[in-house]
Amino acid sequence: MSNTAVVVKKEEEQGEMTFLEHLEALRWHLIRSIASIALFAIVMFLCKEFVFDRIIFGPKFADFPTFKVFCQFMSSMCVPPEFTVQTVTVEEKFLTHLKVSIILGVVVAFPYVIWEMWQFIKPGLYPNERRAARGVVFVCSMLFLIGVLFGYYIIAPFALKFLTGYEVADTISSPTLTSYVNNMAMYTVPTGIIFELPIVVYFLTKVGLITPDFMKKYRRMAVVVILVLSAVITPPDVTTQFLIGVPLYLLYEVSIVISKRVIAQQAKEEAADA
Repeated sequence: MSNTAVVVKKEEEQGEMTFLEHLEALRWHLIRSIASIALFAIVMFLCKEFVFDRIIFGPKFADFPTFKVFCQFMSSMCVPPEFTVQTVTVEEKFLTHLKVSIILGVVVAFPYVIWEMWQFIKPGLYPNERRAARGVVFVCSMLFLIGVLFGYYIIAPFALKFLTGYEVADTISSPTLTSYVNNMAMYTVPTGIIFELPIVVYFLTKVGLITPDFMKKYRRMAVVVILVLSAVITPPDVTTQFLIGVPLYLLYEVSIVISKRVIAQQAKEEAADA
């Protein structure tokens, strides 16, 4: 029997799986995904000095790439934010170390988790749908990682600069370790998820829930939502909101183009079938 025949036979067998068998398959995909996150989290936990000194507290230092680049255009960015991080509870350092390891484990394992989810979904798709979604794991992974890096190198430095430099009466900036880590997580992980917008629009268009005309019609509303979202993710600083708002709007416009291509491809396939 040829390899093609074997693949087709396996796909047919998967298509005839019962509901409980599908649940069993999903369970193993989830187990492997969680195991990969746990593995990377353990690696991050063991690399404590590098993780905290070079990654988590990177935006505190003058040699951070963002300050070097933007110093040429904005004199205020030539000096890194000045603040001291403190801990107020006995267990805060350990629990924060654990939290950071898990978050970084999720970020690093994200491509593999997406691949596992795709392996679960793929057998239920038609051959033409699989061809149309070819490369989806790579694109999803890249968009997420680009979003995380954008949040880390662009949003975080500007946000920290604004928030720690904000003055109220006779006070000094001395955030807790938990507060600092929570802010860094908020600037990066949600941004990575938001950057998945083109993929979400692609699949919503495929199932008929969104059309390019619909997205054009509500473009102004989308701009308002983007501004609100930028205000939620970033501090009330116009520069920082602009830095996150513009890429989000460009992603929205790219999503419209993607939706157009999906509709055009569907029309072409229907014409071919007719």
